[in-house]
Amino acid sequence: MNKPVDPSIEESKARMQAVLELQKRLVISKGPPDARLRKDRLTRCIDLLITHQNDFVEAMNADFGNRSRDMTRLTDIAGAIGPLKEARESLEKWMKPQKRKVTPAALAMFGAKAEVRYQPKGVVGVISPWNFPVQLSFDAIAGAFAAGNRVMLKPSEFTPATSALMARTIDLYFDEDEIAVIVGGAEVGAAFSSLPFDHLIFTGATSVAKHVMRAAAENLVPVTLELGGKSPVVIGRSADLAKTAARVMTGKTMNAGQICLAPDYVIAPSESVRGFVDETKRAVAKMYPTIKDNADYTSMINQRHYDRVRGLIDDAKAKGAEIVEINPAGEDFTQQEHRKIPPTLILGATDEMNVMQEEIFGPVLPVRTYAGLDDAIAEINARPRPLALYYFGEDATESEALLNNTHSGGVTINDVIFHVTMQDLPFGGVGPSGMGAYHGHRGFLEFSHEKAVYRQTSSEILAMMRPPYGATFKKQVEGRIKP
Repeated sequence: MNKPVDPSIEESKARMQAVLELQKRLVISKGPPDARLRKDRLTRCIDLLITHQNDFVEAMNADFGNRSRDMTRLTDIAGAIGPLKEARESLEKWMKPQKRKVTPAALAMFGAKAEVRYQPKGVVGVISPWNFPVQLSFDAIAGAFAAGNRVMLKPSEFTPATSALMARTIDLYFDEDEIAVIVGGAEVGAAFSSLPFDHLIFTGATSVAKHVMRAAAENLVPVTLELGGKSPVVIGRSADLAKTAARVMTGKTMNAGQICLAPDYVIAPSESVRGFVDETKRAVAKMYPTIKDNADYTSMINQRHYDRVRGLIDDAKAKGAEIVEINPAGEDFTQQEHRKIPPTLILGATDEMNVMQEEIFGPVLPVRTYAGLDDAIAEINARPRPLALYYFGEDATESEALLNNTHSGGVTINDVIFHVTMQDLPFGGVGPSGMGAYHGHRGFLEFSHEKAVYRQTSSEILAMMRPPYGATFKKQVEGRIKP
């Protein structure tokens, strides 16, 4: 069978422009879809994922070189179906207009009413990343469809097999006026981000997000940016080190650390570091007795990212850090079929090291020390605001101090990453780690226009507010400016 020829850049640009014009035209002519159609679209997404789950698992494995099939079923298949089901079950409640208070209250007594109606924004552009290519596509689609929008999806060129499969399967279940997939590289992505969508959501690197936001600004397109940053782990003196190490390393080794929410560095009391290191070794050995040919341990996505992460380790070593490679079976990684990097701790990491200056996105974990909690808080606040913060310990005073005195997109206490799995919590960053939020009801709101509607009373009670201004008018104004 001949390999399909990818469309040229010009063909892709022409198609995406034509699809956008078609979808926008139908937004106006068809109006907002009712709950039945929204549920039908969400159900078709669920059916697509269930029917083609094995194809997606194999496609992601091929794109990564090796990606844990069991993890893929959890994170990308079940992880995508969950938000779709939540939206399907809740959207009728979300769609209901919300009554709001009428002020002054006297107007309500004469029949005035205020409410918020939730109107689809129109056409939502979705730019999804390579690290969880299915889950992070369909999670955004769930919110967009629930809100009644049409969708254009641009998946990552770094996972070409998965992106092509999404394009083929979505085409089987949907007309392109409902959802269309645009495949292509960076130039296609740049053109996509410059389209005049009614809303654009981008998930990926902060450096790329600046270009996306700049392009969207040309058309004043509202954006949701889900980025990342250096998410810290603060280990309190009351923490159970064995439990802490197991949970931190579960998050750090999932997808080989290629997660925007992965713990990026640890801050621990100096007296706890060696205990944490020992427990980390035990936890990794239990999860991954071998690594090189272990199907549960995921490869780096490509050679460029592999070389970048190896470079972070080499740079830290050259600048005096102690490197602790956790390699339970003592395997030789200089010769390997895929791009696997064993879990690696960097002890004594300093600000001069590259590993402390950029998001790692790999199975490498710097460990730093603090004397008091105020020092840990000061270090976190000295860096750009991260997507997540993690605290381990049983000291409620400490956890509250961290919650109140630091900024992060979200927080998980006594574990990592789990807050993103809570569909009733908003998921998003703050500042350099993103803007806007979605998931569950928050996603419905993100992709809806909250239209303010006021119905005036038929009474002429407001006639007093018209010129010429008399004593009654002046009395009303005086009443409003009292303390």
